[in-house]
Amino acid sequence: MLIQTRWLLPLLFFLTIQANAYPAQNADTTISINAIGGLQFDVVRFKIKPGTKVKIVFANKDDMSHNLLIVKPGSRTAVVKAALGLANEGQRLNYIPELSEVLWAVPVLEPGETKTISFTAPKTAGIYPYVCTYPGHGSIMYGAIYVTNGDMPPLNDDPNIPPNRKTATSKTNGAHQNHTAARSRPYREEPPFVCRIFLPDASPAAIAVSLPRNLSYCWDAGSCRLRYAWHGGFLDNTDIWKGHHDAYGLILGTVFFRDKTAYPLQVDKPGNIPVVDFKGYQLINRYPEFHYTVNGIDVYELIKPKEDATGLIRTFRIPKTDRTIWFVTDPEDGVHYQCAEGEWINGNLRILPEQASRFTIIMTKNKP
Repeated sequence: MLIQTRWLLPLLFFLTIQANAYPAQNADTTISINAIGGLQFDVVRFKIKPGTKVKIVFANKDDMSHNLLIVKPGSRTAVVKAALGLANEGQRLNYIPELSEVLWAVPVLEPGETKTISFTAPKTAGIYPYVCTYPGHGSIMYGAIYVTNGDMPPLNDDPNIPPNRKTATSKTNGAHQNHTAARSRPYREEPPFVCRIFLPDASPAAIAVSLPRNLSYCWDAGSCRLRYAWHGGFLDNTDIWKGHHDAYGLILGTVFFRDKTAYPLQVDKPGNIPVVDFKGYQLINRYPEFHYTVNGIDVYELIKPKEDATGLIRTFRIPKTDRTIWFVTDPEDGVHYQCAEGEWINGNLRILPEQASRFTIIMTKNKP
């Protein structure tokens, strides 16, 4: 017994030295990432060494649904587009496309849910993006894993994180800062307010907005357009409140406007259907101003009710363009249009570059 103890002590000492010599290689790294209001991850980037064992605890602390995908370097945009391309299959697949570029994923979490994934970091150094691919989120809700033995770049110079997260105090800044997401409430809210919810005749990225004067509208972040508007009540979210996650909100009113065009904003001439990209929104006196691009041109759109409750006032801002912008309409839209700027030609409004910085279109319900 004494002989065994004599050999055991040096062995324990040797094992202790070995454990202390390689702590980073053998230790697990746990990272907590929360989805928070404003279409943001609270952790926008972090660094790990190649080959590290990683555990990510992902919690949805927002009031809308989110997922989290970790993808290969340089593939974030392609994966986001593939998720949007899933269309009606997206919900069933948790908006996770079956691509080799997707390395690990947490499926869609409802508000309050938490899931954990564990993996071994790649041995190849690189910048591995993580992103929420829920429709309308992927263009602004992402971060970066730096797999490296070196240092990360300064935050304000990092091209791999959202632009509105490039300052140390930006955790609560940016689009959607104060937005209210889809849920059924047992109390009455004072409009205007925003609701993220599945709506009929819109993509899964629909945004419902309740306006004063008993007006409401559906803005589709998936296709960057005002889909339709109605007067009367707002929405019945009962089925969703009961946990039916594939249910639609029920419109409690009468639709008076429905966009029948291929796309309302076109560049250079009518018929040029543009490529659009949703960039988020900010609240201005509680009204959402949507930001999106049309063929790469920044557009900002703010929608308010007419004072007499007979329609909508849409204010567009295009801060910088040298192109002619056309606002295209259809006689079956259900409204008639007015605008003090530009020139109406065959039912379409031509806005010259010098007029595009700010123009307002008034939409009034057609009389029965």
